[in-house]
Amino acid sequence: MDNPAGQAPNAAMGGQASVHPIHAKYGLGQVLRHRTHRFRGVVFDVDPSYSRTEDWYQAIPEHSRPRRDQPFYHLLAENDQGAYVAYVSEQNLVPDTSGQPVDHPDLGDLFGSFEDGHYLLQAPLN
Repeated sequence: MDNPAGQAPNAAMGGQASVHPIHAKYGLGQVLRHRTHRFRGVVFDVDPSYSRTEDWYQAIPEHSRPRRDQPFYHLLAENDQGAYVAYVSEQNLVPDTSGQPVDHPDLGDLFGSFEDGHYLLQAPLN
């Protein structure tokens, strides 16, 4: 799922455009998995760069701390322990090729059907 003209994904769906162009590799509704941790999830928002608190960033072990100057993805995630929301750097994500839907209780609030390995947006995001 590509982002037209480098806009923030929600801009492509009728929301406000980001002040900074996004060159995100992945799009809304795409199912991704973490490169090293055992979880997968559906993209529901993208930040053009790191936007959480400094404390949150410093809590990440230094040897695995991602660069801040890359897209960060908000995922409706699942693992063998349950469902949650994850915030992950682009460098740590790869497409999920299982073809299986994600089991998350909030999926229906944002997305409709699951087709060809990704979810279709149910309604425009703000």
